[in-house]
Amino acid sequence: MKKFLKVSLIIVLGFLIIFAALFCTYLVITKDAVLDKNKLSNPHQTVIIYDDEGNEITNASISNKNKSVKLSELSDDCINAFIASEDRKFYSHNGLNYGRMVKALFKNIAAGSFKEGASTISQQLIKNTHLSNDKTIKRKLNEIRLTKQLEKEYTKDEILETYLNTIYFGHNCYGLQSAAEFYFGKKAENLTLTESATLVGLLASPNNYSPFKNPEKSIKKRNTVLNAMLECGFINEKTCAEAKAQPLNAQQPAYSGANSDYINAVFDELGDIEINAYDLTDGCIIKTYLDQRLQKHVESLEYGCDNAVIVTSASGGVNAYKSTINGARRQPGSTIKPFLVYAPAIDEGIISPFTRILDEKINFGGYSPENYDKKYHGYVTVTDSLKFSYNVPAVKTLNTLTVQTAEKYLTRMNIVLDEDEKNLSLALGGMKYGFSLKELSDNYSVFQNGGIYSPSRFIKEIVTKDGKTLYKNEFSKSRAFSEGACSLMNEMLIETSKNGTAKFLADLPYDVATKTGTCGTEDGNTDAYAISYTSDKRVCVWLGDKNNKKLSITGGGSCCKLVKSILNELYTDTTPEKLEVSNGTSTVNIDAEDYYENNKITVADELSPKLNVLTVKVLKGREPKNQNTKFSSPEIAMPEIFVKNNAVNIRLCQTKYYAYIIKRGFNGKFTTIYDGKWKEIITDSPEAGIYSYTVTPYFVSENKKICGKEITLPLVSIGNDGNSPQIKIPDIANKNWYDL
Repeated sequence: MKKFLKVSLIIVLGFLIIFAALFCTYLVITKDAVLDKNKLSNPHQTVIIYDDEGNEITNASISNKNKSVKLSELSDDCINAFIASEDRKFYSHNGLNYGRMVKALFKNIAAGSFKEGASTISQQLIKNTHLSNDKTIKRKLNEIRLTKQLEKEYTKDEILETYLNTIYFGHNCYGLQSAAEFYFGKKAENLTLTESATLVGLLASPNNYSPFKNPEKSIKKRNTVLNAMLECGFINEKTCAEAKAQPLNAQQPAYSGANSDYINAVFDELGDIEINAYDLTDGCIIKTYLDQRLQKHVESLEYGCDNAVIVTSASGGVNAYKSTINGARRQPGSTIKPFLVYAPAIDEGIISPFTRILDEKINFGGYSPENYDKKYHGYVTVTDSLKFSYNVPAVKTLNTLTVQTAEKYLTRMNIVLDEDEKNLSLALGGMKYGFSLKELSDNYSVFQNGGIYSPSRFIKEIVTKDGKTLYKNEFSKSRAFSEGACSLMNEMLIETSKNGTAKFLADLPYDVATKTGTCGTEDGNTDAYAISYTSDKRVCVWLGDKNNKKLSITGGGSCCKLVKSILNELYTDTTPEKLEVSNGTSTVNIDAEDYYENNKITVADELSPKLNVLTVKVLKGREPKNQNTKFSSPEIAMPEIFVKNNAVNIRLCQTKYYAYIIKRGFNGKFTTIYDGKWKEIITDSPEAGIYSYTVTPYFVSENKKICGKEITLPLVSIGNDGNSPQIKIPDIANKNWYDL
C-alpha cells in the first residue's frame, strides 16, 4: 500500500511539474500580450487608394465608429442568429470553449495542420482587433491570454456588442450597421430573421457567400444558419420553414462619384486574396491598375440601360471598370463559342478555320438549334460560322467534340460546369449561372496571350503606412490552348470585326478581334455583349437589364458602338501592335476543286494551276495528308463510246483543266483524230470496218504536256447497211472455259 501511494505521489508530482513548466512557458510566451481598450473602440480608419501611375484616388473608409449599433436595439432574432452560428455557449463559458478546443486539437493533429479553429466570439474579437491571422501556437496562446483579460474587463453584452461593431462582412463593410445598410438598405435594428441569417452566413467567407456575387450559395449558407437557430431552440420549425422560403431581398446599393465602381471592385477583390481584412490599418495604401483618364471616359458614356464595362491590359491589370450589376453573372450567349467550341475543336484536330460544315435544319434527340436569322446557309466555313455567329455549326462542332472534351479545356480556365449544364445547348451559352463580365474577359485572355489563361486583377500591391508589404500581385498563369489554336482564333475574330457581326469596328486602323453575343427572343433581348481585344488591351461591354426586361439591344450594334468609343480613347496617340496570327500554324495549299465541289481536303498537286490552289492555315502538326496528283498524273473516268448513223461518238467527262488526245486504231495502225480542249462529244466518221479508240488526258504545264494513263475504249463496228453495233469483247480472263 505504501509503495502504491509512493508511486502515485511521484506521478502527481510529475504532472504538477509538467503543468508548472507549461504554465511558465505560457507566461513567458504571452508576457507582452496586453489588452488594448483603444483597439476595441473601433477608431475611424482609412486606406489610401492609388492609381496605376501612383496618384492618390481617394481615401476610402474601411470602418466608421459613427456606424455602431447598440445591443439593446437589435432584435432577438438578429442576436440569436450570431449566437447559434458562431458561439452557442457564449453566455455560459468564460471566453474559452474547452470542449471545442480539445475536439479541434485532435482534428488538427489528425490533419497535420491548423485547420480547425474552435474560436469563441470573445476569441474572434481579440484576433480581429489585436492579433495577426497567422496560424501559430504563439498567436493562439496570446489569443487565449487576451481573451481571459477581455472576459474580466467586460460583460458578455459589451463583448458581443463590440464584436458586432467590428466584424467584417465583405464589400468593405466593417460592423453590423455598415453591413445592414450596404446589403439591405436599412438600419441593423430593422433587420428581419432572414436578413440577419444572411449576414451571419457571410462571416465564413464574405466574397464566396455574397448575395450579389453568388446568390445560390448565399441562400444555402443562410439556411444553414436558420437550421442552427432551430437546433438551439431560438425558432420553431414553422418559423424556420417560412424564413427559408423568403427571397434574399438584398438590394444592390446605388453608387455615385468618380471611380466608385472601380473602388468597390477593389474591396471585393480583398476577399479573394490571402490577406486579413483586419490588417488594413489606418493609412494603409492599396495600389491599383486604374487609368483615371480612361475610367472617366467610361463613366461619361451613354448606356441607356444596365451596363458593365471592363478594360484590361494584356497582362491582366484592370484599367477601367463600371457596372450597375456589380459582379453578377449573366448568360454568355454566343461569346462562349470561341473558348468552349472552336478553340478546343481546333486543338483536338477536328476542325480548321476553312473546314466546311453543313448549316441545316437538324435535330439532336429533341434539341433543334436555330440561327439568329431563322435561316440555314448550306455549307459554311468555320470562319464564317464564327464571324456571322451561326448556331447550327457551333452545336454540330460541339456534338463531334463532345461536352466531356470541351469540359477538359474549361477546367484549365477555372470553369466548373454543373451536371445539368452538360448538354449541347451549352454551345450557345445555355448555362445555369453564366459568367460575370470580368470572368468572360479573363476567358478571352487565352487568345490574346498565346493560349495562356491569366485572371485579371484590380489590386497591384498593398503596403502599410510604414512601408511593410502585405500583398503583391503576381498574375497566375496556366496553359489552356495551344499557341497555334489561338493564332487561328485571332485571325477569325479579326475577320469578325472586319466583315462579321462586329463590322461596326471595321474602319479601325489596327487589328482588333471581337466576338459579339446576344441573348433574347423575337420580343427583345436581355443580354448583349461585345468582347474585343487588341495586342495589348481587352475591352468588354455588356448591356441588359438586371431584371431581364426585354430591350432593343444587340452585341454588334449597341455594344460595338461603346467598344469603338473606348478604343478611340485608348489609342488617341498610339497604335497597338498587330495581333499574333501565325505562331504555331502551318500554311498549306489545297486543291480548290476538291474543296468546293467534292467537299474533300487534299494537298494541291505541285503542278496545279494557281486558280485551282487555295492557301489555308492549319494548326502545326495537323496538316492534311492526302496528296492530290490529278495534274502530275491526269486521270479521268471511262468515256462513253457509241455509234449513231454510222458515226462514232465519244462522250468525254467534263474537266476544268484537262485536254485530250483521241486516237483511232484500224488494222493495228493508230491515227490521232483529236488533240485539244474538252468537248462533250467528239465525232468520227470512218469507212466501214472495226475500229478501236484510245483517250489520253493531259495537262499543259510550262508548255509541256503531262499525259495521264491512256484509256482503251470498247471496239466499234461501222457497217454499210447503217447497222453498226458496238462490239462486246468477252471477258477472257475471268470466264470459266471448262463450263462451255
